[in-house]
Amino acid sequence: MIFETHAHYDDRKFDADREELLASMKDHGIGTIVNVGSNMETSAWTVEAVKKYPMIYGAVGVHPSDTGDMTYKDIETLKFYSQQEKIVAIGEIGLDYYWDEPERDIQKKWFEAQMNLAAEVKLPMIIHSRDAAKDTWDMMKEAGAQDIGGVVHCYSYSKEMARDFLNIGFYIGVGGVVTFKNGRTLKETVVYAPMDRIVLETDSPYLSPEPNRGKRNSSLNLIYVAQMIAQLKGISTEEVIKVTEENARKLYRIREV
Repeated sequence: MIFETHAHYDDRKFDADREELLASMKDHGIGTIVNVGSNMETSAWTVEAVKKYPMIYGAVGVHPSDTGDMTYKDIETLKFYSQQEKIVAIGEIGLDYYWDEPERDIQKKWFEAQMNLAAEVKLPMIIHSRDAAKDTWDMMKEAGAQDIGGVVHCYSYSKEMARDFLNIGFYIGVGGVVTFKNGRTLKETVVYAPMDRIVLETDSPYLSPEPNRGKRNSSLNLIYVAQMIAQLKGISTEEVIKVTEENARKLYRIREV
């Protein structure tokens, strides 16, 4: 079964048909989904969702773009959330320099704090990094990321940079961008990375793969990502699905039910 390692079913774009959509997943070969918090509100939603939906596990954390109003009380709340059943990671956390706000020093402060939280509660990290490769890498090394573990979500850097992340035991999250005509850099990374370090993700409702680019994304589109990886790797789609599910279970430390 396909393992979806990164989705946002808390998003309002799913309000009209969330129940129906999630109920259809297993019939379409989607076995497990990790819903990923991006702020305090969506992290709280995730903690409740994992109780309601048997196939959903959760991650809690604050996306760099939402760190402007963060407080240390939020870190304590995230710590409490992280200790709840079926919460398997701290994320998504990191740095995003594409936008000017929040200021980089603020993003760095809360990235460090959330990495320290991950180390404390012994959960892997889901790293968001956009236009911030060097600072992300330097901060991860400083925080001892090699001892924490995790995944670089929506990987967008070079295969050379991927080597550094792979060398400290991190997984590479591959989503819809790998199907884009202008997704050459990610395609090169997929060819380079060992199959046992790749996991499937959508970032739903964002980044729909071809042939549904521009539409609302969902885990149902992961088959297109798996097919492209299979093509790039010269293996079957079934093998991609099997190996990436095994990888995701190792990443999030989820045993087979």
